[in-house]
Parts: sequence; structure tokens; C-alpha cells
Amino acid sequence: MENREIARMLSETADLMEVAGEDAFRVRSYRNAASVIESYPEQLLDILKDPERKLTDIPGIGKGIAGVIAEIAERGSFTRRDELLAKYPPTALELLRIPGLGPKSVSLLFEHFRVSTIDDLERICREQKLRTLPRMGPKHEEKILKALQQYRRSAGRFLLSFGQSVADELIAYLSAIEGVEKVNAAGSLRRGKETIGDIDLLVTGPGAATALDRFISHPKIGDVLGKGANKASARFGMEGIQVDVRALPAESYGAAMQYFTGSKEHNVALRSRALKMGYTLNEYELARLEDNVRVAGTAEEEIYETLGLAWIPPELRENNGEIEAAAERRLPKLIELSDIRGDLHMHTQESDGRATLREMAEAARRLGYEYIAITDHSKALAMANGLDERRTVEFAKQVRAINKDGLGIRIFSGLECDIRRDGSMDLSEDALAELDFVIGSVHSYMNLEPNEMTDRLLRALESPSLRVIGHPTGRMLLHREGFGFDFERIAEEAARRGVWMEINASPERLDLAGMQLRIAKSKGCRFTISTDAHHPQHLLNMRWGVLMARRGWLTASDVMNTRSAAEFAAAISRN
Repeated sequence: MENREIARMLSETADLMEVAGEDAFRVRSYRNAASVIESYPEQLLDILKDPERKLTDIPGIGKGIAGVIAEIAERGSFTRRDELLAKYPPTALELLRIPGLGPKSVSLLFEHFRVSTIDDLERICREQKLRTLPRMGPKHEEKILKALQQYRRSAGRFLLSFGQSVADELIAYLSAIEGVEKVNAAGSLRRGKETIGDIDLLVTGPGAATALDRFISHPKIGDVLGKGANKASARFGMEGIQVDVRALPAESYGAAMQYFTGSKEHNVALRSRALKMGYTLNEYELARLEDNVRVAGTAEEEIYETLGLAWIPPELRENNGEIEAAAERRLPKLIELSDIRGDLHMHTQESDGRATLREMAEAARRLGYEYIAITDHSKALAMANGLDERRTVEFAKQVRAINKDGLGIRIFSGLECDIRRDGSMDLSEDALAELDFVIGSVHSYMNLEPNEMTDRLLRALESPSLRVIGHPTGRMLLHREGFGFDFERIAEEAARRGVWMEINASPERLDLAGMQLRIAKSKGCRFTISTDAHHPQHLLNMRWGVLMARRGWLTASDVMNTRSAAEFAAAISRN
């Protein structure tokens, strides 16, 4: 069992404990442990096997949690979890994924109406019974119904980062088979979609057929959905994501990669172009219509070139103008991860981060970055120990002192400052002026009407200290849609004022999305790509932000943290 699975079990148990009304301190200990375990760089089960080491040596893991982890390792569950699942059905956990429903609300619903499933909840809302409970009302009922619609749309979807971790594990597993030459992911995972529904893996080589048998015998395979001569499908892991593995002849590899990468809309347009040029295109080959003679298929590049197109990066294949641009040889040179020279949004122990300023700086230096900005929360987020004016000024002095120590990386003093409901900044402009770099973010009052939210952001853009709008839509993938506002107007005003827009690389956010980036770029916006890291390991999430930038057709010149440290310092000084 991997760390993420252990962390999930602890987190879900904490939810059930809260539903049961248990001691808040115990609930918090489970949540904190889950957070530590999820981001811990070593597998806990490996530590358990080492007689010279103890789980309690890990900060945040006490004797009680260590005992729980040992029990999980032994039998796949633990006593407190089992007791709670005997009291509350497992479907109660699903209710906690509905925005607007917390553990206390779930407890009330279960106590009064025995609500334990999504369908039960919808029925109670439509019968207008939810409003009869304490602290509920007609508006809350309406909000829950909308949240249920959103939840059902996202059901069966998985985060891009999770899908990639599963694909990486299976690619390594299948690549080790004798006779397997290539194993690669296709589908929406290859295109970098924010969420995916399943995983497509393509295998070539003499051992490809053997790979299908080995795939369905993997220890994490659950239900086997089908197995034939050229394809096997199964559910993988505790999450049950569907994985399809296809065995291919080498001469069809390029055609299959093109076909199974998609998108459907891109493929339809490409096949239409092929027909107009006298070809037929499928997952096996590109062939002439007149005599069915094969002309391409081994590599994607030869298919696109035969059709008079430059090769189109997978991230652009959404039939949003990429085929026309490829025909005219004007596709942009998309930004690469190697172009990034600094990370501009991260948190330390000063607020809700898990590491010190020095630890974050050293981790960034090991990644080869030239600079970072430390951007802890402002005081409005009291639960995150946000900084007030006094602590902000002291922090700026601390950063200036550390920069003199010669850490091998430039540190910019920064803050993620809350944008209040009225659009004012959470700290005084005098305090913000002490900093090198200020991100303005919305963390509260996300249900405002679009006009009011637009006015709020326009007011925030008037701040002379503001450099970046952080996670601009506020979305949380699979949990919360972004808040509504006039995006084009805000992008235009941000560009006019020289305020950049953030691409938040946290896998749970990936905010902004591709089409929004194209719109913002058309208005003259510049961007930053940052991880919003709360732990050194989170710095590795930069790859997901770069993927979003590529889906938005961005080049290195569109992104400010591709500049050198000196160029970036000059840019924020000019602002």
C-alpha cells in the first residue's frame, strides 16, 4: 500500500470521526498525519520493514498513528475505521465530497432522515426537507442541488496527476517484460487534460501479447473488464480507474498513437482533411483511397507531414485552430518545463506550510531554480496563521538578511494577500510596499454574483503593490467550479495595469485552463506558473502548470518566470 492510499484512509476516517462528533483534537491528529504522509518522500511500508527505523521519527506521526499505520500494513484497514464504517455506511463518505455539506450536516441528515447516499440527498432536497434542519434553508437547498449536478458531472473523473502516477507505474511494469519495445500513454492523459476518465496504454514489440497477460495479473488489478488478443481492460487500484492496454504491430504505432490520443474533434477534422486529399486515416495506417496502398503509420510525424501539416503537440489537439495553424506552419514553440527559472508562489511554516524558508529555498535550488518568491498567507486566513502588517515587515527584513548569506538562489519577499469582499487588500499598502512581490487571491465570498465579483477584482487591480492575480477562478477540480466574473474584462484590465495572471500548478487547481489562457493572451496578458507549494515535494508540481500553459498555446516569452533572476527583478521593479 502506497503513502497516498494510507493518507486517504486516515483522511476519510477523520471525516467519519467528525460526523460521529468525536474529539476535535483526535480528528485533527488524523488530518495532520494524512497531510504529512501524502507528501512524505519515502514509502512508509519500507520504513516499517527496517528494524533500525521508527515511524515516530517522522514529524507529525505519534505512537497512536504509528500503530494505526502498522495495522493498515498488516491487514489493509484498522480498528477505528472498521468501527465507524459499521456505524455509517461507506456511501456517507461520498456525501462529504459535496460542496456545502460538512461533517455536521452529514450527521444531521443521517440522524433525521437516514440519508446515506447521493440519491437520498437529492430526494430530501427535492422534497424540500433539507430546509427543516437547523442552519438550513431554501437557498442552501438550492445550492446543494447545484452541487449535486456538478458532482455527477465529475463522477468517474480523476486528477491528471493521479492518472500520470498510475500510468508511470504500469509503464515501468510493462517495459520490464522481455520483448516489449515501447509502452506509452495516449488519450486525454497525453493531451494534459485537467481531469481524465480512464488511461490508454499502447504497447509494441514481440512481447506485446505477453504484456496483456502480465497487465491483468498485476497485484493492484481489481475487476478485469475484458481480455482479447490485442486489448485488455481492467480496474486498477483502490480508486478503480479503468486502464486499457493495447498491443500493436510496430508499423501501426504512429497511427494508433494519433488515433487514441484524440481528441475526438481533432481526429474528425484530421480524417476529413485526409479524405479531401485522397487518403483514408484510421488507427492502423494512412492509406491512399484509390488503391488502399499504405503511405504512413509508423510515426505520428509522417502522418501529419503527408497531410501537409507540421506535427501538432498533443496538448493542442482540441480542434481549436491547431490544424489550420499547422497547415500554415505557424504553430507556436510551446513553453517547456526546462524554461522555468523560478517558482513564485509557496508557503512556509510562517503560515500553513510544512517547511522553513531555508528548506524551501534549498529544495528549489536543488531543482536548478535561480530564484523563488516566498508568499505566505495574509491575516484574513486566521486558520492558516496568516501574517499581519508587523509580521510582514519583519519577514521582508528576514528575507533581505538571508539573501546576504549566499544560498545560491535569490529569494524575493512576497505575500499571498487576500482580496476582501469589497476588493480591498487584506493588508495596508504601506506594509505591502515593503515586499518585492504580492499575489492577490480570493479565498472567501466565492458565491458573489458575477457583476459583484467582477467589481471586486477590478478594485483589487487598483492596488499599486499587486503583481499577480493568484488562482484567478478559484476552482478546485472535482470539488468546486470556478466563481463567475467577466473574465475578458479582468484580463484586459490586468494587462493594461501590468498585473500578471497566475497559472496555479497545484494538481487540485490547474487554474487557469487552456482556453482562458488563450483569451487572456489575446488581451495582452503575461503570466506566471507557480506551484502554490506547502511542502518541498510540492515544488515538483510545476510540470502540471507547464502543461496548462502549453494547452493555452503559451511560449516561454509569455511567462514571466522564464526570465533570469536579474530580468525578473527588473520586471517587478518596473511594475
